[in-house]
Amino acid sequence: MTAPDVVVIGAGVTGASVAWHLARRGARVQLVDGAPAPPGGSTGQATGGFRAQYASHVNVRLSLLARDKLLRFRDETGGDCGYVPAGYLFLAESERELRLLHEAVAVQRAAGLRETELVTDADAHRINPALDLDGVYGGTFCPIDGFIRPLGLLDGYLAAAARLGAQARWGVRVTGAVREGATIVALETTAGALACGHVVNAAGPWAGEVGRALGLDVPVTPLRRQVASTAPTGLLPAGMPMTIFTGDGFHLRVRDGRVLLLRPQEMPDPARFDTSFDAAWLPGLLARAHARVPALEAVAVDLDACWCGLYEMSPDHHALLGRAPGAGNAWLACGSSGHGVMHAPALGQLLAELMLDGAATTLDVTPLRPSRFAEGAPNPAPVLL
Repeated sequence: MTAPDVVVIGAGVTGASVAWHLARRGARVQLVDGAPAPPGGSTGQATGGFRAQYASHVNVRLSLLARDKLLRFRDETGGDCGYVPAGYLFLAESERELRLLHEAVAVQRAAGLRETELVTDADAHRINPALDLDGVYGGTFCPIDGFIRPLGLLDGYLAAAARLGAQARWGVRVTGAVREGATIVALETTAGALACGHVVNAAGPWAGEVGRALGLDVPVTPLRRQVASTAPTGLLPAGMPMTIFTGDGFHLRVRDGRVLLLRPQEMPDPARFDTSFDAAWLPGLLARAHARVPALEAVAVDLDACWCGLYEMSPDHHALLGRAPGAGNAWLACGSSGHGVMHAPALGQLLAELMLDGAATTLDVTPLRPSRFAEGAPNPAPVLL
């Protein structure tokens, strides 16, 4: 059998996007994933938010490129990404938070996002009347932000890649690499050796472990994030924007007739792969939710519908995109730090450009180069966004 041009490790939405973007340009691609079937990794645990409101120029640009591709998704892949521009409403509970949101808007406008609006507390009440806005100083709203269907995005890319000849092998875990000098010539896997011309690490929260198996330093670690789901309810409208309180990250959205509630939590051992749901987190979350959305006091949480997923965190909360230091034919598309699903359409296109053209021609991804940490040039970690 002829060796595939590229083996992509990780068949979540980022790996699937990479596979399709490479295959459509003629590369022979093989996907391998340790899960028994899709969606086995973090893609299936995502809540499906999409935003361009960031405080980082490169992340805004990634979102704008991704949105362009979401609008063309059905035409390009035949799939349904479910993009709905319901908006994101960011709210500040202090003057400092409001100032940082305003500074982020300046970054967004410089990066080409014109739709973000500065809002007062009265504006916020009009946008989301369910909120108790006592102590809110104002915020920002962007109407082109909204929601996508992570599994629709994944299915569309996997099916379109398969039609172009890309093969996906499930239940196959990468355990090592065979090298000739600085080149990885084969992967050692639980299904035997797999020859490769190039290899892409798109393993999400497991990218650090995959990197170690390949003899590479990939600074990506998992971070647990829990989601509480109410019982089915019609108290909040389906088109309610994602609403985020920037100080502590409490946010909520409506999905499939339920309200999803989220708030980052401090954990004694955050860098672990355990995705069991910890109900001890709920009382604090619900107190916060009921204070800001009083109508939710009448709605029970459905414990069976709650879950925990994993973010793939990089040291500066920005993706690693490009050639991996330590191997001439290894590439990274990982470390998106909670933004992987929404940025996957852009990351796949840009990595294909880097691999096949020698440079990303659509936008400058120099800030995402994996060598930046060794160079002492990380991106400033975002304060709020």
